[in-house]
Amino acid sequence: MIFKQHFVFILYSLCASVFKGGQGQFPITQNVTVVEGGSANMTCRVDYNDNTSLQWSNPAQQTLFFGDKKALRNNRIELIRASSQELTIKIGDVSLSDDGLYTCSLFTMPVKTTKAFLTVLGVPSRPEITGFTKPAMEGDIITLTCSTLGSKPAANIRWFRNDKEVQGSKELNATGKSFTVRSSLQFQVDKGEDGVAYTCSVEHVSLSNLYTTTEVLEVHYAPRLEISKPQIDPLEGQYFKLECVSIGNPIPEPVLWSKDGGELPDIERMIVEGRELTITTLNKTDNGTYRCEASNHLGTSTAEYKLFVYAKDFPGPTTDPNALGQHGPDHALIGGVVAVVVFITLCLIIVLGRYLARHKGTYLTHEAKGAEDAPDADTAIINAEGNHVHAEEKKEYFI
Repeated sequence: MIFKQHFVFILYSLCASVFKGGQGQFPITQNVTVVEGGSANMTCRVDYNDNTSLQWSNPAQQTLFFGDKKALRNNRIELIRASSQELTIKIGDVSLSDDGLYTCSLFTMPVKTTKAFLTVLGVPSRPEITGFTKPAMEGDIITLTCSTLGSKPAANIRWFRNDKEVQGSKELNATGKSFTVRSSLQFQVDKGEDGVAYTCSVEHVSLSNLYTTTEVLEVHYAPRLEISKPQIDPLEGQYFKLECVSIGNPIPEPVLWSKDGGELPDIERMIVEGRELTITTLNKTDNGTYRCEASNHLGTSTAEYKLFVYAKDFPGPTTDPNALGQHGPDHALIGGVVAVVVFITLCLIIVLGRYLARHKGTYLTHEAKGAEDAPDADTAIINAEGNHVHAEEKKEYFI
C-alpha cells in the first residue's frame, strides 16, 4: 500500500512539472567578450517554456527586448532570434560604455533571472615616443617616453634598444573605463648611441599584432683623428701614402695636412686628395712630422706621424718606424760602454799606485851619501864606488 502511494506521488510530480513548463527552471546565458567597435550577440535560453516571455535588460536596467518587442530605441541593438525557448539580440559598434552586467529574465511566478557579463576590450592607440632631441649632444642626459591611450585592460609596453630589450619605468593612469600607459627610459648620451634605434612595443589582448614605433637617435660629438700608415718601410724612391681617419658627427671637414708645423714643402710630390696625403717619390728631405687636422662645430682634433726615410739599400727595421730617434745609433748604449771603460781604467791606476807606494826602496846613484862628503870629484867617485859594495846593507824593505 505504501509503495502504491509513493508511486502515485512521483507520477503527480512529473505531470505537474510538464504542465507548469518553465516555472521550475532558470534562464541560461553566457558571458561575452568583444573588441571595441565590434558586435556582441547576447543569447538567453530555457529548456522548457509554456510560452512565458524572455526579456533582456542592459546594465542600467533598461529593457532592450521583451520577447520579440523592442523596448529601447537604439539603432545599434537588433533582434536576432525570439522564441519560447530563446531570445538572442545583437549589439553593434560596441563601445566601452556598453561594458557591464546584462540581465535575462523569465517571467514566471516568481520571475527567474540570470546575468551575463559583456566585456568590451578597449583597443590601445598606436604608441608615440617623445623626448627625442635631434640632434642630441654627447654627454646629454635624455628621457624617452612611450605613451598609449584607451586600452582596457591596461596595455603592456616594452622597450628595445636595436634588437635587445631594455627596461623602462611604467606609469598607469585610469581615464573612465580605459587606461593611459606610459613607459620612460633615461640615459646619458655618448657617441656610441649615434644611429641606435629605440623601439616601443605595445602588447594587448585586443591586438592580433603588436603596435610598434621606432625612433633613431642622432648624436653629435667632437672629431677624433688618427693616421693610418702603410705596413711597409719608407724607402727612398718609393711611393708613400698616409690617410687621416676621422670620426665625428657632423663629419669633420676639411682635412688639413702640414709638415713640421708649416705648409707642405713640395706640393708637386706631396699630393693631397680628400683625407689622403701621397708622396710620389720619397727622399731624405721628406723626414719630419706630418700632421692632419679637422674640425666640426663641436671642436678640432689633430693626429701626427713621424716619417723617417731609409736609404734604398737599407734592409729596414723589423718594426714600424714612427719615431726619428729610433733609427740612429743607440747613444745610451755607447755612453754606457764608455763609462764602464773609464771606470775600469781608474781602478787600474789606483791599484798600480798603491802597489808602487808599498814597494818603495833605496836607489843607488853616483850621488851616494859617501860621495856627498868628498872634498873633490875624484874622491867622490872613489867613495861612491866604495859604497856600491855596501849597497845591499842600505836597502829598505816594506812589508
